[in-house]
Amino acid sequence: MIAEHRIEQILRRFEELEAAMAAGDLGGDEFTKVSKEYAELTPVARAAGSLKDLQQQLADAREMRADPEMRDLADAEAAELSDKVESAEQELKVLLLPRDEADERSAILEIRAGTGGEEAALFAGDLLKMYQRYAEAHGWRFEVMSLSESDMGGMREAVVSITGRGVFARLKYESGVHRVQRVPETEAQGRIHTSAATVAVLPEAEEIDVSIDPKDLRVDTYRSQGAGGQHVNTTDSAIRITHMPSGIVVACQDEKSQHKNRAKAMKILLARLYETEREARDTERAESRRSQVGSGDRSERIRTYNFPQNRITDHRVELTLYKLDKFITGEAVDEVVDALATEDQAQRLAALEAEGMA
Repeated sequence: MIAEHRIEQILRRFEELEAAMAAGDLGGDEFTKVSKEYAELTPVARAAGSLKDLQQQLADAREMRADPEMRDLADAEAAELSDKVESAEQELKVLLLPRDEADERSAILEIRAGTGGEEAALFAGDLLKMYQRYAEAHGWRFEVMSLSESDMGGMREAVVSITGRGVFARLKYESGVHRVQRVPETEAQGRIHTSAATVAVLPEAEEIDVSIDPKDLRVDTYRSQGAGGQHVNTTDSAIRITHMPSGIVVACQDEKSQHKNRAKAMKILLARLYETEREARDTERAESRRSQVGSGDRSERIRTYNFPQNRITDHRVELTLYKLDKFITGEAVDEVVDALATEDQAQRLAALEAEGMA
C-alpha cells in the first residue's frame, strides 16, 4: 500500500510547480527545468488525486455500515470501491517506478552473424529486414550506418540508426543471442541446421552525454571494400576511429564521402561509450535487468526462431507463439516486446514493494 504521506507529498509538489508556472517570473533555464518536472509529474499527480478521492469514498461507504438500513448498500458500494482503489493504487505504483533515462531516446542497433557460417549470415540479414519493417510500422526512421555483406547475399554485420520517440524503450529487450533452426537452401538432404546472430541495442547519445578528448581518438582512412574483398571505389573514403582509452573501434565505409563516414562512425562511437558509462555508473540497474528479463548480454541466448514449426520462443518469459511467419516480417514483434515489458514492470514493482513503497 502507498503511504498517505507519499500521496500528499506528490500533490503538494505538484501544487508548488503549478504555482511557479502560473507566477511567470522564472528565468529561461529555471523555466525549462520546472516545466519539465511539471510535465513529468502531471500524470502522477492525477493518479494520486484519483486514488485519494477513491480512498475517501471508500472510507465514507464503510462509515455508512453503522446504519442498519444502509448496511447492504454500503457493503456493495464498499466492495466496488475497494476494487477501484486497488486498481488506482496499482496505476500509481507503476507511474512511481524509476524510469530509465534512455527510454525516450532513439537507438543504435547492431546485428552480427554468429555461429553457423553462411546460414548465420543469411539469418542476420533476415533480422535486419525484420527490424526495418518493425521500425516502419512504428513510423521510425531507419538508416543503415554500416553494412558488411557476405558472399552469398547474407550479412556479416550491420549497424543501424533507428530514430523516433521511445525507440530504445521498445527495442532494449532485443539485445542478446538470437538462434535460428531451419533447413538451409543449400542443404540437399533437408536437415535442420542451427545457427545464431547477436543483437545489441544502444541508446543514441548526444555529445553532451559523453566527453571525448580528440587526442584520445586515432582516425584511419582506407579504401572501401565490398563483399569478397573487392574495391567499391577508388578513394580512401572509409573511416576507422579507435577510442584509445576504451579500445572501442568503429569503422564506416558505406558513404562515398569521407566526411559522412566519419560523422556516422562518431555517432556509433558516442552510443557505445554512453552505454559503457551508463552500465559502469549504474550496476544496480544492470543487476536488476539480469534478474528480470535477462542481462541483454550478447552471450545470452534470448530467443529461438524455429522455421519448420513456425514457432518463436522467447526464453526469458517462456513465451511461445506459432506465428514466426508474422514475427519475421515485424508484424507480431510487439506481442513479445509487450510480454517482456510487462515482466520487467512486474519484477520492478515486486522489488519496490519488498523495499517498502513508502
